[in-house]
Amino acid sequence: MPKRPRVLIAEDHPGVAKAVCRLLALDCEVVGTVADGSAVLEAAQRLQPDVTVVDVNLPNLNGLEACRQIMEMNPNAKVIVFSALHDPRVAQDAAEAGAAAFVSKMAVDDGDLPSTIRRLCSD
Repeated sequence: MPKRPRVLIAEDHPGVAKAVCRLLALDCEVVGTVADGSAVLEAAQRLQPDVTVVDVNLPNLNGLEACRQIMEMNPNAKVIVFSALHDPRVAQDAAEAGAAAFVSKMAVDDGDLPSTIRRLCSD
């Protein structure tokens, strides 16, 4: 049986964080959830997840800057930027910040997030 990817989630809306945890629990081991951009930096370093899912709009440090800093700490990190904004510029900004992928929150029910995590962890 393949190893379940270890995932850290940074999402400041408790209902969304809970839904994402529930969605990922089937395929992944959720190693932590944080609700703050600066907290995700410490958690990523401490927990060493296979994938970090970062919301764009986080308090204290936005998700794009958090992604940038995670990539500086660990160039091999895999970060998925997650946003309700379905804007191609946000996806481009995520790529420029070093994100391995961008997933729209609107596509969560379509299974985009779990399938993206599986793809990143099989590379």
